[in-house]
Amino acid sequence: MMAALGPFGAAPRVAVGVSGGADSMALTLLAASWARERGGDCLGLIADHGLRPESADEASLTGRRLAALGIGYRILRLQLGPGPALQARARDARHASLAAAARGAGIVHLLLGHHAGDQDELRAMRAARGPRGLAGMAGFAARDDIVILRPLLGTDPAVLREFLSGRGIGWVEDPSNADARFERVRVRATRRQAALVPPSLDADRRAAAERDVAETLARNVSLRPEGWAIVRAASLPVEALAVLFRVLGGAAYPPARAALERLTPALRPATLGGVRIMAAGRHGPGWLLVREAAACAPPVAAVRGAVWDGRFRVCDVPPGARTIGALGDSAAEIGRRSGLPGALRRTLPAFFGGDGVLSVPHLAGGPASAVVFAPQGPAAAAPFEPVPCG
Repeated sequence: MMAALGPFGAAPRVAVGVSGGADSMALTLLAASWARERGGDCLGLIADHGLRPESADEASLTGRRLAALGIGYRILRLQLGPGPALQARARDARHASLAAAARGAGIVHLLLGHHAGDQDELRAMRAARGPRGLAGMAGFAARDDIVILRPLLGTDPAVLREFLSGRGIGWVEDPSNADARFERVRVRATRRQAALVPPSLDADRRAAAERDVAETLARNVSLRPEGWAIVRAASLPVEALAVLFRVLGGAAYPPARAALERLTPALRPATLGGVRIMAAGRHGPGWLLVREAAACAPPVAAVRGAVWDGRFRVCDVPPGARTIGALGDSAAEIGRRSGLPGALRRTLPAFFGGDGVLSVPHLAGGPASAVVFAPQGPAAAAPFEPVPCG
């Protein structure tokens, strides 16, 4: 299962999100064995949401169980307050914490314990909202500079429990898995009663669709390191447009499909999801897609590793820089001879000091500095080997 999600290189290092439940415990054991056989290692990341009084003790118990098996671990204490959409907020906080911990440990591949039952439940929930998206979760998903892998999507959860029981290894049962206030629990109960699984797109169809998008982009689109694109076509399929708007807008998800479909028959000047479509003009036939200046994020502290606007990661900070943000109105004077469109120059990342603009990496002006275009997910969904800054 891991072979289909690579490449991993020699001596692979992986991290596993461990809730302490049977599924993630089984995955951690399997991943540790897989990594050790190849000269690598595995780090268990235990997220404690702090939503139940006993959660801290359960996290500590899970850590002791991993330590007894010779598996390194870290406990991540999350701070979640009361309020609406608790499960969604907990999921987002957990994923962010896991990714940050993996990144801090120098690990690229983060494994999650979703299995066949989780996949079917997600498909059922999505089916209730409409016919699209029935492919469910992907086994491989790049998020920023972390690659999320779900190797157990084809595995029955009963098999995972048998695996642990056969080795005398315990796990934690989360009472929220039986709380009917949550949609997933209600869907699980309904599926058990009806013994029905909604129709789904199989993995081969998903992979074929992703290949089609990648080939369409390769034939018709040039993505530039300054965070813009040239489209050498009069139109693009909605799936390819979705990728471009997501990547160029620095977002985790594309704009609503209905809005994208209005642009599918023929590209035209428009603004959507913080991205502008403009005629290419002197850049030749076709269209330019650039970040909308008004949609750019405010400046952030200029420190190595910082991400600005969901698109650019700081690799080298020039002396005296305090913040990094959009070049903005200074583009009227800076970079006029660069050949880059004025609308784009306004959105370029610039380092600011006490006296204004200090450095614009993409215009090679000012002290040495470096940023890299690093949207939250790549344009192509195929596996890749990440290249770190510097």
